[in-house]
Formats: sequence, C-alpha cells, structure tokens
Amino acid sequence: MDPWLIWLIVAAVLAVAEIFTLTAALGMLSAAALVTAGSAAIGLPPALQLVVYAVVASITVLFVRPLAVRHVLKPPTARFGIDALVGKAAYVVSEVTGSGGRVRIDGEEWTARAYDETLVIPSGATVDVIEISGATAFVYPRE
Repeated sequence: MDPWLIWLIVAAVLAVAEIFTLTAALGMLSAAALVTAGSAAIGLPPALQLVVYAVVASITVLFVRPLAVRHVLKPPTARFGIDALVGKAAYVVSEVTGSGGRVRIDGEEWTARAYDETLVIPSGATVDVIEISGATAFVYPRE
C-alpha cells in the first residue's frame, strides 16, 4: 500500500474520531495527516514524512486549535425569542399589579405582573421588562 494512502486513511480515521469527540485536537491531527499525505504523494521519504507530520501537528495544535476553541466558546452576539425582549421598554395597556395586567412590547400584547408585588403600575406608564416567564412579562416602572 502506498504511504500517501496510509496517511489519507489516518486522516479519515482522525476526522471521524473528531466528529465524536468535538475537542478540535483530533481535527488538527487529521489536517496534519492530510498535509503529510500530500508530501508522501510527491515522494518524500518516510523519515521526512514523519517530520512534516510532527511540524504541522505541532503548529495546528499549538496555534490553530486555541483560535478554534475560542471561536466555538464565544457567546452568541444576538439574542432571539423571549430573551430579546428582556430589557426592552413596554407600554402598560391595563393596570399592572403583582397578580396581573397587560403590557405592549414591540407591538405585541403580553400578560404582565409587577416585578415588585407591592407595586401598582397605572395604564399608560412606561415600564422595563425585567424577566419573561412563560407568557408573562415581569415589569418594573421606569423612573
């Protein structure tokens, strides 16, 4: 069997293993094996193939993997769904108390309760959405 084919098989096995582990390390080793397969295809001797593999694997694991992991672990920049409503201003449609009321958030009407149960927020007031639980917005009046 040709050495370049062996390196391709090693690269494929490492790539499949990466899919199951999601560590990014095996993916980098797979990329190094792929580069080494190319060097074997152009006729480098086995000793130099191992050097190519060691150098490329070291570079990818030490420099590329930290960048990939940082990118994967970065929190999402945009909020969606009800998470996007938290912190927005709302207009009180009907009086909001600790037990109920109605507010309009971005043109949609929501059931609401006062975040502080002792508050009574009159109709027409502007409030901030503190939390959303189910279909109920917990709101607090703006000062």
